[in-house]
Amino acid sequence: MKSLKVVFFGTPEFAKESLSAIHQSFHDVVGVVTVADKASGRGQKIQQSPVKTYAVENGLPVFQPEKLRNPEFLEQMRALNADVFVVVAFRMMPKILFEMPRLGTFNLHASLLPDYRGAAPINYAIINGEKKTGATTFFINEKIDEGNILLQDEVRISAEDDAGSLHDKLMDLGAKLVVETLDGLANHSLMEKPQPEAEFQKNAFKIFKEDTRINWNQTSESIYNFVRGMSPYPASFTSIRIGDELKTLKIYKGSYEKQAHSLKPGTLEISKSGFRIYTADGFYLPQEIQLEGKKRMNLKDFLNGFRDFEDISPAD
Repeated sequence: MKSLKVVFFGTPEFAKESLSAIHQSFHDVVGVVTVADKASGRGQKIQQSPVKTYAVENGLPVFQPEKLRNPEFLEQMRALNADVFVVVAFRMMPKILFEMPRLGTFNLHASLLPDYRGAAPINYAIINGEKKTGATTFFINEKIDEGNILLQDEVRISAEDDAGSLHDKLMDLGAKLVVETLDGLANHSLMEKPQPEAEFQKNAFKIFKEDTRINWNQTSESIYNFVRGMSPYPASFTSIRIGDELKTLKIYKGSYEKQAHSLKPGTLEISKSGFRIYTADGFYLPQEIQLEGKKRMNLKDFLNGFRDFEDISPAD
């Protein structure tokens, strides 16, 4: 089997794992394309992407174009004479770029396509209560996440998984799948196939701040899944009043119980001994939370921070 010359495109930790797997395989990484360094965090220190950090540490050539259509960058890519481009957690690519290598350009997506096309497949798989998900490699075309499938593999979603733990499962699974896809392209054993038509499309649209607000009018199980699906990032939230102040309360983890009641959903019961928020068919019990202006903490530490629980009420 012939070694393939690969240019890798990616940015976050999720992508770094795939780059590492390719670099440790017998395929040859001839270039790494990632986002430009930028200032972030306290002190606005210049930060580089996890993919760049790995590439630099391992002596791989790094390219950080501001625009993917830049003629100089395109010429640099042509000069690498790669067999294939591999894309993991990167931005949209122009046709002039993804059609460049002789074997094409394939992407790793963290779902079982055609389900959960879009920016947040890991979050929505949990939010929607799925019992399994997976990873897919597919050839890129001009439509987002709609190219022909190369390989897929599944992973189970447990009732305890959140977006963070599922991210790590799929990161490892995806890295293996990327190398298997390269091997299959190298020995001509892969047959690409069009994505099947989905009767009911499951989407994974980009998540914005207001999308993370908890709707207490939903069922307890739906809220439980929503919190897991948003944890640890971007994190679900609700609003509570402490005295006259309206505060944001992020919820990262909890449990729930179904129980008939006549209280308005969103009603709080909070005391030194516990904290519950009523839902459409029971109540939710926060376990790990973060009050605006405070650090993330467990429920016991949160409750110890209050003397007067009569001062705490749900937001209107």
